Amino acid sequence: MKTQVGIIGGGPSGLLLSQLLHRKGIDNIVLEKHSREYVLGRIRAGVLEHGFAALMREAGVAERMDREGEIHDGIFIAHDGLKERVDLKGLTGSSVIVYGQTELTRDLYEARDRLGGKVVHNAEDVRPHDLESANPYLTWRVGDERFRVDCDYVIGCDGYHGVSRRSIPKDRIREYERVYPFGWLGVLSRTKPVSPELIYARHERGFALCSLRSQTLSRYYIQVPLTDSVEDWSDEQFWEELKRRLPDEVADVLITGPSIEKSIAPLRSYVVEPMRYGRLFLAGDAAHIVPPTGARGLNSAASDIYYLYHALLDHYEKGDDSGLDRYSEKALARVWKGQRFSWWMTMLLHIFPDSSAYDRRLQQTDLAYLFSSQRALGSLAENYVGLPY
Repeated sequence: MKTQVGIIGGGPSGLLLSQLLHRKGIDNIVLEKHSREYVLGRIRAGVLEHGFAALMREAGVAERMDREGEIHDGIFIAHDGLKERVDLKGLTGSSVIVYGQTELTRDLYEARDRLGGKVVHNAEDVRPHDLESANPYLTWRVGDERFRVDCDYVIGCDGYHGVSRRSIPKDRIREYERVYPFGWLGVLSRTKPVSPELIYARHERGFALCSLRSQTLSRYYIQVPLTDSVEDWSDEQFWEELKRRLPDEVADVLITGPSIEKSIAPLRSYVVEPMRYGRLFLAGDAAHIVPPTGARGLNSAASDIYYLYHALLDHYEKGDDSGLDRYSEKALARVWKGQRFSWWMTMLLHIFPDSSAYDRRLQQTDLAYLFSSQRALGSLAENYVGLPY
């Protein structure tokens, strides 16, 4: 079997790149170790910056996103009993779209089906070979049957725990990491959202976030110690703690209900450099992870796909390899800006276990300054809606 581009990972990044390339006549295959049902069962964030939305439209998969997605022109930040709004649209001229990652992935799968895209599920023991040669190839098995595909390039979209990054010799990359001493306990409920726009809350008891997937599906989070487990938190305990961390005007109108999904996600900042090894290119969580505070995770992955897509297009249509040669440099420049913003939002809004009274007063002062300065608000808004590619 032979193809032009072999893509490891059938999440939104791999599927989006596959769709974009296919529409330009560039042959590719996607290898995903899990079933489609498993991939679609993962609950992830759904705040899409305007650049990502434009890329979905270019891929021809934006019809349902544009019809059902919630356009948000602002966000709220709650602190010290106040709820203050950041006018994203007024400050930048752009908005974000709230559209669940599960639905986005479903749209991409259906688009690949319509075009007859090659997506292999339950691909076990995926291994890239000869990555520094001009003729790399991928091997895998489905059940007891083994397969091989020869390709020009391999794209690793298989996440932090995937095989792609682990196929690079340790002495050829450098890793940067910060692990945070808390996680987010998230609850999905079939309830009307408490706010038409997201509320980020800083409270002495810990961070909280009021989010949504639709007008009938809400997603809420609270900061918890890493020692906590889902079993430690009943629905009733979760709702009571969430209310404590919100301003009274929000807590008083919060509609509660049974959770339909509950999980704890640890927070980590991580970057690997470079994002290329021979004919292997890393994208998304395979190369970088951010805390979800700044809504940069999926959006940072989308910018990688944007750069890779255009670089591969230039290679196959023009014989121009400058985009491939500069991919890691360009992608990392934007990745690190996303890292900075997510780190700043995390430091601003969370209570750290070892923080002093001085640290907390600085947080309060930082928030007071933020809402006293249009330039400071403009910087937050510019990063939140997405920096240019």
